[in-house]
Amino acid sequence: MEDMIFYDRLQFAFTITFHYIFPQLTMGLSLMIVYFKWKFLRTKLEKFNNAAKFFMKIFAINFTMGVVTGIPMEFQFGTNWAKFSELTGGIIGQTLAMEGMFSFFLESSFLALFIFGEKLMGQKLHLLTGFLVFLGSWASGYFILATNAWMQHPVGYEILDNGKFVLNNFSALFSNPWLIPAFLHNQFASVITSSFVVAGIGAFYILRNKNVEYGKLFVKTGVIFGFVSSMLVAFPTGDWNAKNVAKYQPASFAAMEGIFETEEAGAEIVLIGQPNMVEKKIDNKIAVPNILSFLTYQDWDKQIPGMDQFEEEELPDNIPALYYSYHIMVGLGTIFIGLMGLALFFLWRKKLYKMNTLLWAIMFSFPFPYIANMTGWYVAELGRQPYLVYGLLKTVDGVSPTVSSGNTLFTLLGFVGLYMLLGLLFLVLVGKTIHKGPETQTH
Repeated sequence: MEDMIFYDRLQFAFTITFHYIFPQLTMGLSLMIVYFKWKFLRTKLEKFNNAAKFFMKIFAINFTMGVVTGIPMEFQFGTNWAKFSELTGGIIGQTLAMEGMFSFFLESSFLALFIFGEKLMGQKLHLLTGFLVFLGSWASGYFILATNAWMQHPVGYEILDNGKFVLNNFSALFSNPWLIPAFLHNQFASVITSSFVVAGIGAFYILRNKNVEYGKLFVKTGVIFGFVSSMLVAFPTGDWNAKNVAKYQPASFAAMEGIFETEEAGAEIVLIGQPNMVEKKIDNKIAVPNILSFLTYQDWDKQIPGMDQFEEEELPDNIPALYYSYHIMVGLGTIFIGLMGLALFFLWRKKLYKMNTLLWAIMFSFPFPYIANMTGWYVAELGRQPYLVYGLLKTVDGVSPTVSSGNTLFTLLGFVGLYMLLGLLFLVLVGKTIHKGPETQTH
């Protein structure tokens, strides 16, 4: 049984990790495409229109890959996690269906119109189609996060005698106090990813002395969007999310912050250290006293429960992975603020485009927002364990009893091989698009 659960979780973790490479770019990039198109209508400068069409091509490649890699995850609800779907389908089925019916069709329909319908519709309607693509992509994120928010903090439900969850308050599903902070945090994090990609492509053009005008435009736009979104991810959305975890999942909060023992007065914040699960402490730690209590409750002396206050079975089942994921996410987020803040300063001083060292740093830093986004999701999912629905449905009770671990491992290996091919295809297509550059866009 333990092997079956392990392989079910491993397969879903792999497929969702690979899948999320793509929507985290499209959600942020759609906003920047609307900005470029709006700037074209304001200034009548063709470079903005070309930039919008250039990045919509990259958006389309990402969108296609996101669809292809997202479909297997839906099937896994009926194969690997059939019991979970049976028990909670009356609730999560609604939000997932709304994501498919409203968001996906809105996004895909107007994506085609944006790519092929500019001359037919005119520029204002072309902007509208771009905005509707943006609206569809963000609505998709909203419905997915509504599903996840219910799993993190279940509301508006009742449990029938047969163990099935049913929704008795539809509005509670979308007024869940977990939803808006998680949604905003996720969306601004996706803007960080797109900003680093846009700025990285711009830095690449400047350093190669190719498409330099577009390179400067992309760097400027990426740096401004990147700095603003990095700040918003840290505060207020990141702070808001952390307070929700402390309020609704205190055991998870203690684990991700590395609080093994409850402190009498205010809790320290651990900057660096390694969790020692044998001796129940943080080794080699560098910590600042009382800061965590102040950040969480605005009270220097507020006591925060440590892991010693909870039963062993209520704690996350992989505390080191949760702790490291959280600290990697926070550490990278801090670096993003510093890098984009530095770039913004030199942009204001009109020196950025000649600072090759900083341009190289921007170009090579584009993978790190992907890592930060992934580890952010790991924090949310590892923190919820050992539950699928926090406090109500254990992970062990949601697996499909008829799917063997051997079958799951076999299909996992198939996914690994297939996704490697898809990943190579994606890199080739995006690489060719970047190589051609925005100056080749048709008017």
